Formats: sequence, C-alpha cells, structure tokens
Amino acid sequence: MAEHHVCPWWLGYFHLGPLRRLMENPKKILIPHIRPGMTVLDVGCGMGFFTLDLARLVGPAGRVVAIDMQPRMIKVLGRRARRAGLSEIIDMRVCSSDSLQADDLAGSIDFAGAFYVVHEVPDIPSFMREIHSLLAPGGRFLVVEPKGHIDEEEFAGTIDTAGETGFRVVDRPPIRRGRSVLLQKG
Repeated sequence: MAEHHVCPWWLGYFHLGPLRRLMENPKKILIPHIRPGMTVLDVGCGMGFFTLDLARLVGPAGRVVAIDMQPRMIKVLGRRARRAGLSEIIDMRVCSSDSLQADDLAGSIDFAGAFYVVHEVPDIPSFMREIHSLLAPGGRFLVVEPKGHIDEEEFAGTIDTAGETGFRVVDRPPIRRGRSVLLQKG
C-alpha cells in the first residue's frame, strides 16, 4: 500500500466508533461467510473493526490473521483483542507496503476480507495474485470499497483485475456505503 494513500493511524479510532457499528454492523456483514473453525484473513485490519467479530465467529477452533502495514494499528488491535479475550484466536502481523508477507499461509485461508483497503494498494494485480495464492481451493475473498472514494467504473476495474488473476464473481452482497463483491478462487 502506498504510504501517501494510507489512512492515518489516528483515524482508526474514528473508524471504531459506535455510530459506524450502527450503520455498518460487522457481524451482519460477516455471518453469511464465516463458520466456526475457519482460517480467515483480515487485510488492512486497522484497529480491528471487523477483526474481533471475525474471531468471535470462527471461535476457538478457528484462526484470524489480521494484517496491517501500520504498527500502531496492530498495537491497538492487540489491546482490544486482549480485553475481549480473543488474542489466542488472532494472529496479528505487520506487512510491508508491497507485500502481505504471509507466504507461510499459502493455500490455507478459507476466507479473506479487504474492507476499504484495495483503493490504497499501489499494485492491485500483484495484491490480487498474493491473495489468490493464500486462499485454499474454493476460498472466498470479500472486497468492499467506499462509495465516496471509488466510483462504479473503478470498482469494475478491480473486479476485472480479480478475474484476470483467477477469481470468479460469486455474489455482489449489498453493503451500506460500500461497493462490494464476493470472489472465489477458481
């Protein structure tokens, strides 16, 4: 992710606010996609708006790998996970601007989510290839982008890039304030 496009770490606190939870309930968005015991990747996790609910949904037999390129985001997520009693389920990692640095997960991820982050990635084709390589056969990838930043044409380009990488579109779930697509590793 290019640093000049990355959401400042301090905005992460705003993204955790109760108003956002009312307008965009993470559990409601995630329940159709997550089952207990899954291995899930939360890309650009920030301070964990989706991460903690992912951990609750996969349960003690599951695993959530939360990746962000900003150490401060991961530090706050760590505190929140400990307070929620979920730190044993969540593997928190700091990545670089050009790689998730998660090769050890190749072929093991059941579900990946990139919530409001793909537009910050400088090389979307490379990013899509990396996610594709991390997913297990049949693994799914939910991409949600903000309507305020990304128009329909730009989002269609992201979907086309995903298709060129080997993903197929499974669904276009409605998500308030977002443009979304559910992809499957093909």
